[in-house]
Amino acid sequence: MTGHSTDLKSLGLAVIETELAAVAALKQRIDDRFVSACDHLLRCQGRIIVIGMGKSGHIGGKIAATFASTGSPAFFVHPGEASHGDMGMITDKDVVVALSNSGETSEIMTILPLIKRLNVPLIAMTGRPTSTLAQCATVHLDVSVDKEACPLGLAPTSSTTVTLVMGDALAVALLESRGFTAEDFARSHPGGNLGRRLLLRVSDIMHTGTAIPKVGVNATLSEALVEMSHKGLGMTAVIDEKSRLAGIFTDGDLRRLLSQNIDIRQGQLDEFMTVQCKTGRSEMLAAEALELMQRHKINALLITDEHQQLVGAINMHDLLRAGVV
Repeated sequence: MTGHSTDLKSLGLAVIETELAAVAALKQRIDDRFVSACDHLLRCQGRIIVIGMGKSGHIGGKIAATFASTGSPAFFVHPGEASHGDMGMITDKDVVVALSNSGETSEIMTILPLIKRLNVPLIAMTGRPTSTLAQCATVHLDVSVDKEACPLGLAPTSSTTVTLVMGDALAVALLESRGFTAEDFARSHPGGNLGRRLLLRVSDIMHTGTAIPKVGVNATLSEALVEMSHKGLGMTAVIDEKSRLAGIFTDGDLRRLLSQNIDIRQGQLDEFMTVQCKTGRSEMLAAEALELMQRHKINALLITDEHQQLVGAINMHDLLRAGVV
């Protein structure tokens, strides 16, 4: 079994070494042709249309998705379907990115005259610079490899990896050139964790109005406990006669009082509340509020405006429900 395990590890490492070498060779191909391809894509007034068959098609779908999620509108068109009606999805304002390791894929060759007739820029990624597709392209990007990682030299492995990496290089170069930001990325991923972290603000999840636990500075400890029980946020704000925040009283404060044998039915709240408590603003990102709470080891945060008026409250459970944590 030990010898068998060693053989499997060696085979796996050989694949990785082969593909690493293939990707490393791409460094020499980030040249003027790469810049020209980027210029055509940046000037595109329509969509980036990615086409490819078989394994190249799978890679093409990923490249199109990466373009789209990083600020360059794009979609994948199956070349076989294109010759049966889907060519209508390509307009004269688009740019076509065609993937074919051989550069002679029959389904792409069939629609190549139609693409040329539209007079749109054609960016080809092939493993053969002398192929028909490469020769007909506006810009050809060489994604050839010395050998596939497959020991038979047949299954697309290194070639698909290199094509994917070249596609990523194009997408990220465009992202940087467009000044695409993390917030832009989040807007195209509103359902994901990153979207929630970068777009969700405290105002979207905070408790407001009568849902905010609050008592006056002259309240007793027992009145504060009743308010905390009713509102269920594990704390209550303490406000002065002008509705400005004066302090906070939390479950933690209550536990400390109980350990001191203080009569909570008789005590005055202002003797035991925390006066200089941490606060947030409604316009803060929820992720910023989370960082603030974690840094100060607190489970709830009161939200005030610029005049120290109490406008909301959140706790760790709110952030959990919103998917920020």
